[in-house]
Amino acid sequence: MSTVCACGKRITTKGNSIIRKGLPKKKGGIGLHTTGISRRTFKRNAHTMRVRMPNGRVQRVKVCATCLKAGNYERA
Repeated sequence: MSTVCACGKRITTKGNSIIRKGLPKKKGGIGLHTTGISRRTFKRNAHTMRVRMPNGRVQRVKVCATCLKAGNYERA
């Protein structure tokens, strides 16, 4: 199943995973060095919940935790 939020239309986003080695200059080192960059995905914290639709039918929808906490899910 997809991880798209039913109310906010939030989807899986892409980004980078950056690996840095070395001691920071602030701590007495010569600085951090980037040794690897690889692609990764940021998945939404989606939960399945039952929602009553305007026509009276109960349907299961995926709602992300942010919308669930704010109460932004579709409810009649």
